[in-house]
Order: sequence, then structure tokens, then C-alpha cells
Amino acid sequence: MSSLNIIKKGRGHFVIDGDLTFATIDKQTLKSFSFLKAAKEITIDLGLVSNTDSAGLALMIEWIKYSRDNRSHIAFKNIPEQLLNLAKLSGFDQSSHFAVQTE
Repeated sequence: MSSLNIIKKGRGHFVIDGDLTFATIDKQTLKSFSFLKAAKEITIDLGLVSNTDSAGLALMIEWIKYSRDNRSHIAFKNIPEQLLNLAKLSGFDQSSHFAVQTE
């Protein structure tokens, strides 16, 4: 298990490093949404995510809700295949937030 780290790479650009799982997402993670106020356009790169499960998808949905409430736009790139498959099962892959992009 690899801990969850949110790394700031520039204004509005963040990289998630580690696991997005039930084991790594805790109440502290859910309270630490302040990074989403960094800019009106937020990009979260998931290319360094090692493992994920439905808790990772739930966290992403909460980030979307939070950014919507704060009148900003959030987009994810380099979404791991496992997470994208979960998004497809729930229909969230049709959202502009879940656009498949790779660098």
C-alpha cells in the first residue's frame, strides 16, 4: 500500500501520487479539499496512481462537487485504466471531467 500524496506542480495543476483506495483515503483526505481553490481551472494528473478502487472514484466525484460549488472547473488526465473502468460502469466516463488524456 502506498500513501496518497497531492503534489502541487503549478497554479491549478496537481499530481496524485500513491493509491486511491479505501485504505489510503481517510477523513483527513476528505477535509483537505482546499487545494481545489488554487485556480478556476484545476487539472489533476493521475498518472502516478498505483492502485485504485471505488473509493478513488468516490473521491474524484467529491472533488468535482466541491469544485462546482466553488465555481471552478476540474479535469483529470492520465486516468488509470482500472479507475476509468469503474467510471464507465457508473456512467461517469461521459462527463467532461473524465476525458481520457495522456501525455
